[in-house]
Amino acid sequence: MWGGLAIKTIFVQGPVPGFRLLLVLVLSAALVVVDARFDKLSTVRSTIATGLAPVYWLGNAPYEFTDWAAGLFENKQDLQAENEDLRARLLILERRALKYAALASENNELRRLMNSSEVLDDRVIVGEVVGVSPDPFSHEIIVNKGRRDGLSPGQAILDAHGLMGQVVQSSQITSRVLLVSDSSHAVPVEVVRNGLRAILLGTGNTDALDLVHVPDTADIREGDLLVSSGLGGRFPRGYPVAEVSRISKEPGEPFVSIQATPKAQLNQSRLVLVVFPPEGASSTEAESAANVGEENAQGGQD
Repeated sequence: MWGGLAIKTIFVQGPVPGFRLLLVLVLSAALVVVDARFDKLSTVRSTIATGLAPVYWLGNAPYEFTDWAAGLFENKQDLQAENEDLRARLLILERRALKYAALASENNELRRLMNSSEVLDDRVIVGEVVGVSPDPFSHEIIVNKGRRDGLSPGQAILDAHGLMGQVVQSSQITSRVLLVSDSSHAVPVEVVRNGLRAILLGTGNTDALDLVHVPDTADIREGDLLVSSGLGGRFPRGYPVAEVSRISKEPGEPFVSIQATPKAQLNQSRLVLVVFPPEGASSTEAESAANVGEENAQGGQD
């Protein structure tokens, strides 16, 4: 008391700090439980985030202003240099895209070749066409496999679609292949549908082959598939060679004129299969078989 009056304290004491902390913890835990169990605070969070959007914008404003101001002072030479750099990068990316497209195409071709080799009983290796004969009257290609890979004259060459030809000469690292379309090439074939046998001759045209010595009474139709018959020992039996495309009969002629289209892509295939003869075949048989194609070709021309 001071003169009968009560002295009031200046600082009013509230709840102790520990109680405040406990109150905040309990309230936080309650909010967490309510949000986790009942998802009642998503609207609140969304409203708060919307309200804070101007704060975010103001915080990023100095960086945006600095970037805008720096763009005002860029000179023409810097822009041209950047443009040239972007063009160079674009060319590099386009070249890579073309390379990846070529690799994808090669991968697909390898898969087709591997699928073809799975149906063959003979041992095969994959080769690549590295050259084409410049002589328009000689249909020959060069493959990157030679004697060091076991190649020898007489071996059959295929692509993913059918028979392409045979090896006629081999060096240490390359081999020369005579295509089935060459006018001196002949393949003994048979019709898959009925087993009819005949000789298929090259015409000098990569899109057409001639089936010779077929009687006018023979059962053969357009669309028939011709496969190697295996006669003569040069080509193993069953390789697709051609498909009959046109049949014409001349009155009074004992034989019909038959034209067939090669199954192999003679002008397009880059990867090929080199077929090895069955193990145990003697060199004498291989040498005797090497003359079969020439004899058949001469007989067809006669």
